[in-house]
Amino acid sequence: MDLRQAIRARHAVRSYSGRNVGEPEVQRLLEAAVRAPNARNEQPWSFVIVQNRDLLQRFSDQAKTLMMADSQVSSATRSLLRNPHFDVFYGAGTLIVICGKSDDEYATADCWLAAENLMLTACDLGLGTCPVSSSLSVLNLPRSKAELDMPLGVAAIAPIVVGYPDEPVARSTPRLAPKILSFKR
Repeated sequence: MDLRQAIRARHAVRSYSGRNVGEPEVQRLLEAAVRAPNARNEQPWSFVIVQNRDLLQRFSDQAKTLMMADSQVSSATRSLLRNPHFDVFYGAGTLIVICGKSDDEYATADCWLAAENLMLTACDLGLGTCPVSSSLSVLNLPRSKAELDMPLGVAAIAPIVVGYPDEPVARSTPRLAPKILSFKR
């Protein structure tokens, strides 16, 4: 798959088979992630990989509880969160959390650039991905960070689920044309 094909084919997958992603594939994803551009070549990222399904289920349940307590959550989202079968990780067996240095002003942007490299590489490998920002509130709790061996000064920034899609992967996701606010010459 060339880059243009990967960009067009990559989309958020929200249904995964039970098949786990192997360690060689995870390693390829991480190698792609660390090739991302980053401010001042600080390379602020580090990674947490979770393939423990019980832990993923517990984090999903906790994220749902925290979101339900948020007054800004829409009624449609609340309805989804009330469903006991809804999993914020969509049944994926692998969660890759891209973490960044808490004191680095550019870490968020840098980690999301790494996430894009990871997601495009996953697409090339026939894997599905989906950013799951709704899990950040749980992943950044002190008890979760301790359980995930995240040191002080590091925060979860870009949680991405990775797995084998439950359904055939679409080869193109419709997008609106670019909205150009200005083009000064």
